[in-house]
Amino acid sequence: MMATTHAFAGLTVVSPIAYLVPEFSAPLALGALVGGLAPDFDLPLTHRRTFHFPIVGLVGVVLAVGLAFSAPTAPTLAIAAFVVAAWLHAATDVFGGGPEMDPWRNRTERAVYDHVHGRWLRPKRWIRYDGAPEDAVLAFVLALPALVVFDGWVRIVVLGGLGVSIAYALLRRRLIRWTADWEWLE
Repeated sequence: MMATTHAFAGLTVVSPIAYLVPEFSAPLALGALVGGLAPDFDLPLTHRRTFHFPIVGLVGVVLAVGLAFSAPTAPTLAIAAFVVAAWLHAATDVFGGGPEMDPWRNRTERAVYDHVHGRWLRPKRWIRYDGAPEDAVLAFVLALPALVVFDGWVRIVVLGGLGVSIAYALLRRRLIRWTADWEWLE
């Protein structure tokens, strides 16, 4: 799935809390956005293994959410939102395709690494690849709660993210062809 889809999923999860406790909406949004993107910082490493923890991450979720409930402050809520969104990203990557750049040609059976069992989980391919049309639709649907609950900078970021999502989905397959033409630069 697209990075924006994961970021919007994080915002969707924290939207009810931000609605009920609006004074914490900014730290919740910041934590959710950064947490939704953070696992993909492993792109230059072993993507979907280095910073993706679909099973182990649940322990962090329980601890961070427990801390936020016992001591609800802006930092504890931001941390909880970050951890929940990062775990949600890692856990839902299994519903997409593999991490390959051109899944319509070179399919892999590796969706995300399960550190507990020491093996790769197989992709379900409900979202065929990042930037697929169904990914763009999912991103749009997941952005709606954030557009309703948040305002200000969060709404601007979500609208900008939707623009990026649509552009990426429209160009996704062409990007691979275009980058193949750049191999002479290496």
